Amino acid sequence: MRLNAVIAGVGMTRFAKHPDLGLKQLGGAAVRDAVTDVGLELADLEAAFVGNCAAGLVTGQESIRGQVILRSIGLGRIPIINVENACASGSTALMQACVMVSMGIYDTVLALGVEKLTHPDKRKSFAAFAGAVDVDELKEVLESLQRSAQSGGEASTASGAGEKRSMFMDIYAQAARAHMERYGTTAEQYAAVAAKSSFHGSLNPRAQFRDAMSVEEVLSAPVIVEPLTRPMCCPIGDGAAAAVVVSERKAGALGIREPVRVISSVMHSGWDHAVDEPGTVELCAREAYEEAGLGPEDLSVVECHDASAPAEIMAYEALELCARGEGGKLVESGDTKLGGRLPVNTSGGLLRKGHPVGATGLAQIVELTEQLQGRAGERQVEGAKVALAQNGGGKSGNDAAAMIVTILTV
Repeated sequence: MRLNAVIAGVGMTRFAKHPDLGLKQLGGAAVRDAVTDVGLELADLEAAFVGNCAAGLVTGQESIRGQVILRSIGLGRIPIINVENACASGSTALMQACVMVSMGIYDTVLALGVEKLTHPDKRKSFAAFAGAVDVDELKEVLESLQRSAQSGGEASTASGAGEKRSMFMDIYAQAARAHMERYGTTAEQYAAVAAKSSFHGSLNPRAQFRDAMSVEEVLSAPVIVEPLTRPMCCPIGDGAAAAVVVSERKAGALGIREPVRVISSVMHSGWDHAVDEPGTVELCAREAYEEAGLGPEDLSVVECHDASAPAEIMAYEALELCARGEGGKLVESGDTKLGGRLPVNTSGGLLRKGHPVGATGLAQIVELTEQLQGRAGERQVEGAKVALAQNGGGKSGNDAAAMIVTILTV
């Protein structure tokens, strides 16, 4: 459906390892900032959608995560809906909030994404990612990844998926090797993504990593799984991001002069399809463009799901920012860097801003809202008018389990 919702206020914690902060402190801080940003009170919220992916595994909190977090800051009574949808949990929460105000059911709705991923036992954190595939097929998936690495001559990093690292890094590495073989994409081009995003992240005070890196430094970093070095892989961290979503009527009553509108948000789930057939990202993007009456040529800034550097290059192609197989050349051209034709992941992306999975989708919305409002500071994209967010997660067959593309305008 075409949406008619306004992002009235946003808030976000710094993404980092926060050993002394739990879900309540992280989520509460983001909510308070978002409500203050629009000049409202907690009592003005009529409903809340709370995205979280892994609290049950990492902290033990199940079933009533949103109620627990919001009660800690004095917010109750209202409908609180818990949303769990892999790494797309935050985007799904936002989408549901936008649908509610677009349909006229509520005027003021909170969308919150929050995650606590760090744990003294890293296996608990990695287990959260392993649970984002069909667990009945987990053994088969891990064996397939190991065979793929070994057949590519990568025996040194063929083991350890799910134990020493998130198994999704092995999934991305497998896709990266296939892209290199098919299109001639190079490790240097993957490194260029990480270097570009490190520059953006160095300008973002809420990013987990603030150091800028060169292509050479990215390539010389320790290898996690071929061809991915450490800076080509997103880190584990904690954080929260929130948005207050209002109706057009409420935006008018609040006197918002240049509202950031969510005009399209499309979700699809993975299905069994041929490798060469368009998948979830292509399908979501095409429908979102059609609903918005816009195309990739109209975009000013993009936040995409770069859980690995190769994932960003593949997103360029799936979002039709360039032709299939041309993603490596696009990043090398400088077009996706601040000052280029279409800056991508000005926040630093998942690679540098961080990836507390339940918060990631809403963190993208925070960045894009501030870009469209002209308050992104040193990261500001001049004259930004149209923004796109792409956020997905989980694995279903040969595709993501959940994918969302959202378009915002001023």
